[in-house]
Amino acid sequence: MSRISQPAISTQRIAAMILRYWYVLISSWPRMLELLYWPALQIITWGFIQNYISQNAGFFARAGGTLVGAVILWDILFRGQLGFSISFLEEMWARNLGNLMMSPLKPIEFLLALMAMSLIRLAIGIIPMTLLAMVFFGFNFYAIGFPLILFFCNLIFTSWSVGIFVSGLVLRYGLGAESIVWTLMFGMMPLACIYYPVTVLPHWLQAVAWALPPTYVFEGMRALLMEHVFRADLMADAIVINAVLIAISFAVFLMLLRSARQHGSLIQTGE
Repeated sequence: MSRISQPAISTQRIAAMILRYWYVLISSWPRMLELLYWPALQIITWGFIQNYISQNAGFFARAGGTLVGAVILWDILFRGQLGFSISFLEEMWARNLGNLMMSPLKPIEFLLALMAMSLIRLAIGIIPMTLLAMVFFGFNFYAIGFPLILFFCNLIFTSWSVGIFVSGLVLRYGLGAESIVWTLMFGMMPLACIYYPVTVLPHWLQAVAWALPPTYVFEGMRALLMEHVFRADLMADAIVINAVLIAISFAVFLMLLRSARQHGSLIQTGE
């Protein structure tokens, strides 16, 4: 009877995992510094590059903060995935994943906790980054308004999809597959058309680019900042693709988890 009355997803277990990761994060100042350092370095570097180009090229002078906005949105995408994956990898490095999977914690609760932690890690880096953009380059990221919510949601959903997928691969094949955590998102970078429109790509590659939700976000950002037009159609398409990617990533993770249990990968670090 107690089994029947148990909730399908326990918010207490999720909150406990979030609290665990939060304590690990704040107990190490190098971890906190890393979250702040790289986003700040990126926005300052690319901001000055945009200032220089805008003084010497009419296109960028008209484009306003497009380059700075692209840098911030890219960091949301990249840091969202990295924040998810780092918390997962810390369990692998500590050889604690087997213990978690043998506890009452369900895989879905584990993933939801990682998602929440990625938001916390992301906020620590992105908020100071946007403030630096405002102070140094006069670019108010929050002035984008309602479209910013859709941009953010689509990017974070994509980052979670990638994070869940690569975590499943590391779960199954061990830390020998760890490098994919750091490199897969960069492989997506040229196709997401972060700093240039999709039309720059060869025609056959444009179809691949349009299969990725971030492409719709960056195209939507350029339309908003340069043409002052909000492309709701692009955001709707991105949401649909993201829903499919999230569902696939969950299914793949659960499949790889079952395979890892069968092969005993949960109690090994792997090489």
